[in-house]
Amino acid sequence: MITFAGCYTALVTPFSNDGTSVDLLRLAEGVVVQAQGGARGIVPCGTTGEAPTLEEPEHIAVIECAVATGRPLGLQIIAGAGSNSTAHAIHLHRLAASLGAHASLQVTPYYNKPSQEGIYRHFMAIAESADLPIMLYNIPGRAAVAIAPETVERLARHPNIVAIKEATGSMDSASEIRRRCSIAILSGDDSLTASFAAIGAVGVVSVLSNIVPDRVAQLCRDIASGDLHAVRRSHDALFALARGLLSLDVNPVPLKCAMELLGRDSGAVRLPLVGASDAVRTAIHSLLTAANVYETARPHESLRGISQPAGR
Repeated sequence: MITFAGCYTALVTPFSNDGTSVDLLRLAEGVVVQAQGGARGIVPCGTTGEAPTLEEPEHIAVIECAVATGRPLGLQIIAGAGSNSTAHAIHLHRLAASLGAHASLQVTPYYNKPSQEGIYRHFMAIAESADLPIMLYNIPGRAAVAIAPETVERLARHPNIVAIKEATGSMDSASEIRRRCSIAILSGDDSLTASFAAIGAVGVVSVLSNIVPDRVAQLCRDIASGDLHAVRRSHDALFALARGLLSLDVNPVPLKCAMELLGRDSGAVRLPLVGASDAVRTAIHSLLTAANVYETARPHESLRGISQPAGR
């Protein structure tokens, strides 16, 4: 069984400049950057990866690329495979297993607004469908419903349900989950990584680490070391940028803008999302400058031999 700890990057999906196709070469480059930066794993086809806009062949191609590039580099691959349809989530979960992912990320059913019993049965059906570990994804801000701590406790009794990405923003929720069971908790918000660690979280599924994996990984190492002063330094250095990437516009709009500014263009966002406004772009530039990200954004040696796509 997989053991979770540290920095897991909610991987951006690079598209062409018109958004019509997935740029798999850029995706592979991004996976290499994560390995070099010290990330423990990557999470393709999640919210940051614009999974709702991926056609199934694209979904397969993204996971295949993440597995083929990331596994040899020692990265854990947690494939986004959730849906508000239980049958579809089972299909994607089995697909993730067949493609070689280490685990799947299963989001709370969105839009349907199921009861806690419905949520429980949904995740249990997925867990029974394939022998693949599951990381629950608790994000009521997008799904309109949360997984209650008592439901997490029930689900954690299944041997395949081993972790939860807690994106509620609630210390009370995370604390109650920890009080009730031993499931691995990972922060779903970069700005709360240090706070969640105080109640026993073991890491973060990070948006910020798309651009600074080394710094997010260092924060996780500081937490693991128990050095509170080091944790505060790492947290303070990242806090404003982390908040900005998730508050200036909807994720991953600010992130893709930041990557472009740093010379790591990941293409367009797909409709119904639209690119960052001039005001957001200016704010992100200021945040990157204040955090000294431009100063440390250097080409990675292992990327220099990878040819660039035509027209980029």
